[in-house]
Amino acid sequence: MSRRGPTLEDVARHAGVSRATVSRVVNGIRNVDPDIQELVRHAIEQTGYRPNRAARSLVTQRTETVALIISGAGDTFASRVFADPFFGRVVSGVVGYLRTHAMHPVLLVAESDAAREQVVDYLSQGTADGALVVSIQAADPLPGMLTAARIPVVLFARPGEETEGPQAVSYVDVAHAEGARLAAEHLLARGCRRIATISAPQSIPAARDRLDGFRAALASAGVADVPVAEGNFTVESGAAAMAELLRDHPDVDGVFAANDLMAQGACQLLREQGRRIPRDVAVIGFDDSSVAMTCRPPLTTVRQPVEKMAGAMARLLSEQIQGMHPQPVSVLFDAELVVRESA
Repeated sequence: MSRRGPTLEDVARHAGVSRATVSRVVNGIRNVDPDIQELVRHAIEQTGYRPNRAARSLVTQRTETVALIISGAGDTFASRVFADPFFGRVVSGVVGYLRTHAMHPVLLVAESDAAREQVVDYLSQGTADGALVVSIQAADPLPGMLTAARIPVVLFARPGEETEGPQAVSYVDVAHAEGARLAAEHLLARGCRRIATISAPQSIPAARDRLDGFRAALASAGVADVPVAEGNFTVESGAAAMAELLRDHPDVDGVFAANDLMAQGACQLLREQGRRIPRDVAVIGFDDSSVAMTCRPPLTTVRQPVEKMAGAMARLLSEQIQGMHPQPVSVLFDAELVVRESA
């Protein structure tokens, strides 16, 4: 016959408190003195008690699960998400926070209007306590659909003005324009004078901020004409944009790409064209992903602390679920320039 596990009564005897007090602490009810909470937690650790998750959910009305939703990838979900190190960093940051708070993620994909309806219906049934949304398109209706359904939600990146539905949504983001300014000033400081940029689609707020910040920094230094070629965050689009810039502006000597993958593509094209990096053309990316270190040469880039941002996103959602943020909250992280061989 198997030995029974520790019970609430065992914890209560060990802590010298009532069973009801232990139950309140286990279920996260706040009207317990902090010293008593610590005493009960110590007793839980000493006895090895493990709460019954099903019973706890009945009391707290929580599943201790949150949905991590990738929205707007369309039919290219696998190629865009699993090929881009950005998404892996988001997952790492989210899981890192949730694991230490006894919460668990479930990955959902909303690649179409029908899929978004299914996601909202799924979450409306109480299958998760809230949603973390990483959107790939600007005018994404999903955040508004979730808030309208009264599902707690936090976004990765500031929502665009085009986003459909209610705008009152918490989010985390990085200072994109400031990061682009750092890139512009670094290119100028190393002597570049014919500077161009590979932008991302301007329907995306982060892409607009990076382009605006880069142009503004150069304009303040007297550089009014900044050639722009647009990519779509991929290596291939970065190479195509670099080819376009060289065709129209063959004397370009400095390039800022709006993400590391496009910067890698630019470096590949420059090498194929016999341009030395950084002697002939200096290249700077944005993100400081794993691509920055595998790029040839290693990439100077603007660091976006994705893991910390994703952890903050999970923290905000956890606090929202607990009722700590009745109004939307935004968290903005600083950008940092990381100098390597490409510039």
